[in-house]
Amino acid sequence: MEIGLFNETNYDLEEELNIVREVLEHGIKKLQVGDVTFNVIIVDNEYIHKLNKEYRGIDRETDVISFALEDDQTFNPEDRILGDIYISIDKVKSQAEEYGHSQKRELCFLAVHGLLHLLGYDHMNKKDEEVMFKLQEDILDEMGIKR
Repeated sequence: MEIGLFNETNYDLEEELNIVREVLEHGIKKLQVGDVTFNVIIVDNEYIHKLNKEYRGIDRETDVISFALEDDQTFNPEDRILGDIYISIDKVKSQAEEYGHSQKRELCFLAVHGLLHLLGYDHMNKKDEEVMFKLQEDILDEMGIKR
């Protein structure tokens, strides 16, 4: 398993990213997906806004965007390179305040959410949403990351 963690902001996030790594490693083991490689890139609202506009046609910032390489169905199951997860640190901060929990919890939540998208989970309908959101909560709860 190889998780690249990249902080493209001016914030010191070393401690937070170590926790994110632990949570994501736990999630990978829990989901039994084998040896995978992916990146988590922490950016600001301006950067994620550009990504959202360019790749999704949505002209505003968002909290997390996942770019799954396996979507094109040409992946090699022996060498799973999942893709990239971009997380806006500005959204982490504002949403943590809005939802009344820690920034650590919000960052870990968004990282797990992004990982599940890379693995093919989605929340486009109620049934899929229930499955995905339950997995998110289970992974976070098992790591002691509470609301």
